[in-house]
Amino acid sequence: MPEAGMNRIDQRFAKLREEGGTALIPFITAGDPDLDATEEILLAMAGNGADIIEIGIPFSDPTAEGPTIQRSSKRALDVGTSLRAILQLVARVRDRIEQPLVLMGYANPIHAMGAEAFATTAAQVGVDGIIIPDLTPEDGAEYLNPSREAGIHPILLAAPTTRPSRLEMLVKETRGFLYYVSLQGVTGARSDLAAGIEDKVKAAQALGDIPVCVGFGVGTPEQAEQIGRYADGVVVGSAIVDRIEAAESRSAAVEDVARFIAELKAPLR
Repeated sequence: MPEAGMNRIDQRFAKLREEGGTALIPFITAGDPDLDATEEILLAMAGNGADIIEIGIPFSDPTAEGPTIQRSSKRALDVGTSLRAILQLVARVRDRIEQPLVLMGYANPIHAMGAEAFATTAAQVGVDGIIIPDLTPEDGAEYLNPSREAGIHPILLAAPTTRPSRLEMLVKETRGFLYYVSLQGVTGARSDLAAGIEDKVKAAQALGDIPVCVGFGVGTPEQAEQIGRYADGVVVGSAIVDRIEAAESRSAAVEDVARFIAELKAPLR
C-alpha cells in the first residue's frame, strides 16, 4: 500500500530519482484477448521491470490510436470487456502488484458509468491514475475532478505542437507525470523517433518538478534507451500489443511480453 496521503505514482518516481533510473511504463488493452490473459500479462509485466502499468479501457472509436490498438480494442469488446469488469480485474491483482496502475481510456465509458461512481470504485480497488486522451483539462473537469478528489492522479498530455503558455498550464495541472506525445498522429511503433523531441521534453521539465514521460512511437529497447537519457519515463504500447496479437497461445503471449519488458527495462536502470 502507498504511504498515507502519497500516491503510488509519486512514490515510484521518488524511488527512481534516488536510484537514478528511468520509468518504464508499458501499456496493454484490458480484455485482449480476454481478461484472464490480461491478468497474467499484468503480473508478468510487474515481475519483469515495469515501473508503472497503463491498462487500456477498450472503446469502439479510439480516435488517438493506430491500427494495432484499434484491433486490440475490437478484440476486447468482442469478448464483452467492460469498464466495471476492468475495475474488478484491478481489485483482483492489486495486492499482487506493487507498481502503480493507471487506467487509460476515452470519456464515453466513464460517462456511461458516471464520473463520481467511477472515481469512487476506482479508488476503492486501487487505481492510481487516469488518462482520458479525448478530453482537454477544461472540458474534462467534470470527469477528472472526482478522480482527483478520490486520490487518483489525472495525467494530462502534451505534444510538440503545444503552445508554451499551454504547456506551462499542463505542467501545473497534471498529477503524477506529464505524458508527452512524441509525434503528431496516432499511436503505433515507429522505426525512427521524432526529431527535436529532446529539446521539447527538456523545455517541459524546466517548467516544474513533475516528471515528463514520452510515449507514442516507442517500440524497441534502443529507442527506450535513447529517450531514457533525457525523459523521466518511457511509455511503450503498440509494440507490446503487437506481440500479444501475434502470439500463438496465451502462454506464449505472457512469455513474450515478459521477455520484452525485461529487454526494454535493461537500458533504463
